[in-house]
Amino acid sequence: MIGEAPPDGQEEARLLLRFAAPRDPVLIAKWISYQVFNTERADWRRGVEAAFRYREREGHLEVPYGHAEGPYPLGRWLSDQRRTFRAGAMSGEHAAELEELGIVWDTADAAFNENLAAARAYFEQHGTLASPRHGIALGKPVGQWLTNVRRPGGLGKDPVRARRRAEVLAAIDEDWNPGESGWTVDWQRHSAYLAQLLAEGARLSAVVPGVTRHGEDIGRWLATQRREFDQLSDEQRRRLGALGVKAVRARKTTAKTPATTTSGRCAAAFQTGIQALAQYREREGGGMPRRGHVELLPDGTEHRTGVWIVNQKQRRDRLDDGQLAELAELGVDWAR
Repeated sequence: MIGEAPPDGQEEARLLLRFAAPRDPVLIAKWISYQVFNTERADWRRGVEAAFRYREREGHLEVPYGHAEGPYPLGRWLSDQRRTFRAGAMSGEHAAELEELGIVWDTADAAFNENLAAARAYFEQHGTLASPRHGIALGKPVGQWLTNVRRPGGLGKDPVRARRRAEVLAAIDEDWNPGESGWTVDWQRHSAYLAQLLAEGARLSAVVPGVTRHGEDIGRWLATQRREFDQLSDEQRRRLGALGVKAVRARKTTAKTPATTTSGRCAAAFQTGIQALAQYREREGGGMPRRGHVELLPDGTEHRTGVWIVNQKQRRDRLDDGQLAELAELGVDWAR
């Protein structure tokens, strides 16, 4: 015989047709089944071989739907295999062969897991998943991704899958979605950073405006929490209380309220004094500077901290509750 041997089964089918009675429906059906079987088997091998070449070259099997490996429509073929697999119509042998090549059966889960890896990396660096929207990790916009998955339906339409994904995120950070607790991502991030500063040995009295972590001014945020303590939820107050942050005690007011120092340049000068006093106590391990003491601030300016404390005592009635609380936290007895 000249030429290649016919594929398995085809020669047998031709012989059946040659010696069969004309138009025998049984034998005709059998011949057709041989042809279909061999066509499907050949197509399977072509698809697997194309997938193997792609994986060897690219290192993965996340093939775009429209991609053709040479003349073979590999992306469409893999999509068909995923559909067959989900329908439960794929043989175990075929499924195992594709899994060995690295097929991802669910592309949506693949994208989620890729972003989840970035979220884990962000948590390892920041100790929280309360990323601002512009947060980046592993080169991915993890802040925007977390914003998206926190939205209603952001974890997917399938409730089982959504619940599973929420559990995975909660395993990284139980406060990954602070909106469910009633506060903002911004509040969660700052409270987490405050807890980290204290865990690393910082004293609460030293966390004043200008004290930052990962670019966030934790001191200024803390001062705001003290002033607005009564406006926080019970759980927020409980969490801050666990860190040592106390509510500002109410003061009796007189019918005639004097001018305060809570706005404009007076407020800025007060915060500079707080920064200088906190810096002094941090360096000296406590105590109060003498009247003539001058503190050198990080920006190179000098601050007459001793005189400033005397001046605050003289204008005590012009200080608001938040300012008195900040002084008290720094050990100023007359401010308690």
